[in-house]
Amino acid sequence: VQLQASGGGLVQAGGSLRLSCAASGRTIGSYLMGWFRQAPGKERDFVAAISWSGSSTYYADSVKGRFTISRDNAKNTVYLKMNSLKPEDTAVYYCAAGRSGTDYSSYDYDYWGQGTQVTVSS
Repeated sequence: VQLQASGGGLVQAGGSLRLSCAASGRTIGSYLMGWFRQAPGKERDFVAAISWSGSSTYYADSVKGRFTISRDNAKNTVYLKMNSLKPEDTAVYYCAAGRSGTDYSSYDYDYWGQGTQVTVSS
């Protein structure tokens, strides 16, 4: 599975962005999909995840109520809608795909995308 993240950019605090993660190579319909982010000098952190069916979603406390993860299996794409952005959301955002049994908040995903930069100015 190849994952291509896009949609990042520069936005003012309080603004919104929608990230996309397009998969190729095989269908992601059976995969847990997650978003992680890494700020300069920091570890990569879990942001959000969604089950293969979309019926279950998981969020880091820092983004709960502001970010929404969704997926369109027909388009082989996962999205992360980010509202009320804050300067501390500035990071490179990565999408990842994990087989059944993957711990949604761990690094134990099978495939990772290349990342897209999100910069939030104050």
